[in-house]
Amino acid sequence: MNATRIIVVACMAILLGVPMLFRPESAAMPDDARRLIIITPHNEQIRQEFAEAFDAWHTEAYGERVEVIYNVPGGTSEIRKLLLAQFEADLRRGDDVGGNADLVFGGGSYEHGVLRDGVEVNVDGEIRSTSISAPVDFDDAWLDEIFGENKIADITLYDPEKHWFGVALSGFGIVYNRDILEVLDVTFPRAPGDDADPRAPLLWSDMCHPDMRRWLALVNPGQSGSVTTAFEAILKQKGWHDGWATLRRMGANARYFSATSSKPPTDVSQGDAAMGVAIDFYGRFQSQALLASIGDDRVGYVDPPGVSTIDPDPISMLRGAPNEEIAKRFIEFSLSDAGQALWQFRADDDSDDGLGPTEFELRRMPIRRSFYTTYLPRFVDQVNPFELAAPMRYPDRNFRAFIPSLFASMAMDNHELLKEAWTCIVEHDAYPHDHVGIVRAADVTDPVLREMLEAFDALPDVPTPDGERYSLDDVTLLGDIKKGWLRDGWAEHGLWAKEASPEDVLRRTFGTFFREQYQTIIDLAHAPAG
Repeated sequence: MNATRIIVVACMAILLGVPMLFRPESAAMPDDARRLIIITPHNEQIRQEFAEAFDAWHTEAYGERVEVIYNVPGGTSEIRKLLLAQFEADLRRGDDVGGNADLVFGGGSYEHGVLRDGVEVNVDGEIRSTSISAPVDFDDAWLDEIFGENKIADITLYDPEKHWFGVALSGFGIVYNRDILEVLDVTFPRAPGDDADPRAPLLWSDMCHPDMRRWLALVNPGQSGSVTTAFEAILKQKGWHDGWATLRRMGANARYFSATSSKPPTDVSQGDAAMGVAIDFYGRFQSQALLASIGDDRVGYVDPPGVSTIDPDPISMLRGAPNEEIAKRFIEFSLSDAGQALWQFRADDDSDDGLGPTEFELRRMPIRRSFYTTYLPRFVDQVNPFELAAPMRYPDRNFRAFIPSLFASMAMDNHELLKEAWTCIVEHDAYPHDHVGIVRAADVTDPVLREMLEAFDALPDVPTPDGERYSLDDVTLLGDIKKGWLRDGWAEHGLWAKEASPEDVLRRTFGTFFREQYQTIIDLAHAPAG
């Protein structure tokens, strides 16, 4: 085990060994209260409402108090990495796996799918493997009552093998500050006949507007599974090439890349950024919080129409859960009316059924399908994601694997050069500022600007074991590149040092390519005319 992995495992042991640090403030528990240990990326408001409501629900149903203890090690990506390292270490030692926590609560379906797939290690020629999550054998008829068809658009709501169950729905869109956009005097181009307000963002391409330079708040997808899902949605809705062209321009307009998905909505509301990519409930929460507290409507949120991707926010029971019975009941509670009402009901709901949060309006979308026919008038947000969700136009499962390394090398590692190259392009005399959507090389006739845009949107290639180079521009090769580089399929071919991370090597290789491309653009912009 290398030093990095030892550190990761040690951190996991510390985080899972001190759950007392994450107890929510609540009434003192009796000595005979049951315990439940939950690893979660959720914010304090969600943690408090669910801990208190579950304790009340369990006390009424089973006559026992339950103390919910949370571990909050970071975002879902960090949780996944820590659990993978811990379970791999358990396998290598030959120990029973898990045993430190009961549930992982929150994050996207992809991350929980990784927990289901688990880890595999080779110990002196012996292959040992385990899933990280454990299946929970809920009755199929009960699941049908909760979810109906196991689909929203083309995405499953719960794992058919019952390792994870969606408990809420998440969308991704644009949070924006009306006051800042007014000061910047930005008008977004609209197609003829489109009566949408040109002073409010509506499309992902609006985040690529040249006047948004230094005014976007973005998140590092390598540290946020939810933002990786948002970027993946852009790629799957716009296609590989237009999707990366969009993400690159957004990166060029960014003022920073946060480690957490909660920061951009906060900064937009404070006027430190004009727009940001946001999980729907973060965007709506910021908008509503300002309106409710001081009557200020400067913050808005929009789901780009026709391309909205809705992802379930699941819960998984961990293999080796020390409190398995209580963990299963927490999942049942989360899918009950009492649990689902916490997501969208108002804190001051005066109905006599007792449903809803006691203090915080969480602004999440329930996953229980019947809620939208039975309770929609009581929702804070009059939104039905089952009607909003759109199927993926380009459902390539290989896209996601490249997002952390490709976006980092393209937009983060070379950010200053990227911004300078982008400025050279948009300040070129022939740049069509009234163009609807993003401007690509095919949209211009000036030869220099065309060459600059071709260089700007180029994608790198990678070496293969047989001496060829595979271009990321060719979508048909993505599966082979992913398998070879990102899944260690070419580990024995000397393409990277044995002690190195192939993804890190790939990121550095990509970084060199993008650095040269951006410098080429800058040189073209400053070359003597003629």
